[in-house]
Amino acid sequence: MAYPRLVENLIEQFSKLPGVGRRSAERMVFWVLNNPREQVQTLADSIIGLKDGLRLCRECNNLSEGELCRVCSDPGRDRTTVCIVEDHKHLLAIDRTGIYRGLYHVLLGAISPADGRGPEDLKTRELAERVRALGVTEVVIATDPDTEGEMTALHLTSELRPLGIKISRIGLGIPMGSSVEYADLSTLTISMNARREIPA
Repeated sequence: MAYPRLVENLIEQFSKLPGVGRRSAERMVFWVLNNPREQVQTLADSIIGLKDGLRLCRECNNLSEGELCRVCSDPGRDRTTVCIVEDHKHLLAIDRTGIYRGLYHVLLGAISPADGRGPEDLKTRELAERVRALGVTEVVIATDPDTEGEMTALHLTSELRPLGIKISRIGLGIPMGSSVEYADLSTLTISMNARREIPA
């Protein structure tokens, strides 16, 4: 026997979430059905609040509730170093190590010709302007060690080299083809400590 249409509709929506198959979606729907309306409303309000309330930091493109994110508004941060990451999850993964206390710049992607994403689609122009304005002395490139990440790192190096600053790349610890997001804290700590300067 099929579920009522309203149940099937919600199962279909939950199934669109990453890592959620039909069985998990069914469990979520029955959680919604079995809990008080107030609790379900709180969940729905939180989802809408997330979509309406979050924006990109005007300095680094990190997720933020205001004009500046928590990193950019923190006076205790080292403003002479900027770590470049592909997305917000990578920023959070590196920051959790506690080993890096500088600023970040989120590219919101990586160069990927197969996906039709070139250098012009990344937030690189803003990066060069920021580096000049802040008087940054070192840029750490922390893109993924895969084909797209390496391509992006090469492009960033060529863009930033004329500024005469130290350019380094995260080093040991993260294997080729993996993602910064899924590396554990000790691996990321080793990588940040073993970053290397990209030669001219």
